[in-house]
Amino acid sequence: MKLMVCAVLIFLSSSIAFGQGNSASFKEAGLELFEKGSYKEALLKFNQAVEADSFDYQAFYMRGNAKKIFEDYHGAMKDYNIALDINPAFQEAYFERGNVKYELQDYYGAIKDLSEVIKINENNVNAYLRRGQARQQLEAFQDAINDCTKILEIHPKSVDAYYLRGVLRIEHGLLLEGCLDLSKAGELGDLKSYEIIRDICNQKTLK
Repeated sequence: MKLMVCAVLIFLSSSIAFGQGNSASFKEAGLELFEKGSYKEALLKFNQAVEADSFDYQAFYMRGNAKKIFEDYHGAMKDYNIALDINPAFQEAYFERGNVKYELQDYYGAIKDLSEVIKINENNVNAYLRRGQARQQLEAFQDAINDCTKILEIHPKSVDAYYLRGVLRIEHGLLLEGCLDLSKAGELGDLKSYEIIRDICNQKTLK
């Protein structure tokens, strides 16, 4: 009897290891296809990866990313949910789920997920930027400005942060400060900033 139990345990262990090994190979193949832009083929590989190992949170995350490419936002969100159920500290899944919620105009939900990313990694500039954009949609201008300012503390030459903060300040009634931010964004290479400077900043209001 003991020998039978041992044999079963060995079989189960080897089966799990085999499944995990298959998942890793499917995942790697899917990632290569994804990077080449072969998204449909990548999705099939990620399907195989999660079938081989239902606890591979990275495979669910990658499949969510592939679904997002096809604008299957609800399918992507389900995969991010599973990834986070398996690994609640997986900041990439919070970030992408926040992006999906943003696309679905669930701005409060996006802010919540992006705030989770920042709790895990307080220097994640992409999370601050996206959260700032979500706050902009809710007209929480000062909070959004604060997110941009935080980015510039971490990365002083962030073109996106200067541009967004410039737009936010103008929307918030801080015309001079906003125009100076847009000027800095333009100086760093964002040519669309000059369109706003030409259309809004070069007015008598600033004189």
